[in-house]
Amino acid sequence: MLDCWKWRILFLAVSFCPTFSATASPWEKVNTPSTHSPQAIGSYANGCLAGGSALPLEGAGYQVLRSDRQRYYGHPSAVSFVQRLGKMSEQYLNTHILVGDLSLPQGGRFSSGHTSHQTGLDIDIWLRLTRERLTEHQLQKPVPISVVNIKQYQVLKKNWDARHFELIKMAAYDPAVERIFVHPVIKEKLCADEIQEQREWLRKVRPWWGHHYHMHVRLKCPYESTSCRTQAAPPEGDGCGAELISWRPQPKPKASQKASKKKPKVMPAQCRKMLNNI
Repeated sequence: MLDCWKWRILFLAVSFCPTFSATASPWEKVNTPSTHSPQAIGSYANGCLAGGSALPLEGAGYQVLRSDRQRYYGHPSAVSFVQRLGKMSEQYLNTHILVGDLSLPQGGRFSSGHTSHQTGLDIDIWLRLTRERLTEHQLQKPVPISVVNIKQYQVLKKNWDARHFELIKMAAYDPAVERIFVHPVIKEKLCADEIQEQREWLRKVRPWWGHHYHMHVRLKCPYESTSCRTQAAPPEGDGCGAELISWRPQPKPKASQKASKKKPKVMPAQCRKMLNNI
């Protein structure tokens, strides 16, 4: 394993659970970014993206999956992050990364797949490692490879590779990264494998259901995006103790008789204005 300080130097040198809606999102009707200066607006799950950039579909160390869905746009900081991670993965891990969803051309809500990814600062990186480049057909209809046995709640040893550890750690040491979401079993594996002197990066890695075949990287609000709403910082510590144990499967409680109603989120005014111009 490469030491944490090496990841920091390298980055300086190279410079949630799915939800579905039957209602199509108006943001999916937009085919091009806006002409504004780059701005991540609102929160990760209720916002939009001004002046977004398209991630090139292929680059050094990476390929974009399912490009026909046009979810390969992001804030320029997200595009730069993918390009950095791709170069480092190819050079130091002898693999390239497969990039899933970023955001739509002007951000906003997807009709299916996520409630986040709305501001151009969320990136899905698949845990399918491959040195060989995928064909166009394979890119459009990719086959995910899970590293978790969901029923047994343990790592699938036949699919887990030491490079998974290094890839997640590498991403966590990027200064632009706010959080990385992975399945709780993956977090347990990372906690078990890291040495005591290098555990600070584990604070960024957060357990979340569904993330057993990909990691969800969330970037910090860029300095110039004054309307971007950041999240509270993760709890202190590496998150490997009681907090992580609490994610282990528990007996299912009885279903509540009353269904809770969530108030609809009010979209930021800048996003409503962009939507009106679509």
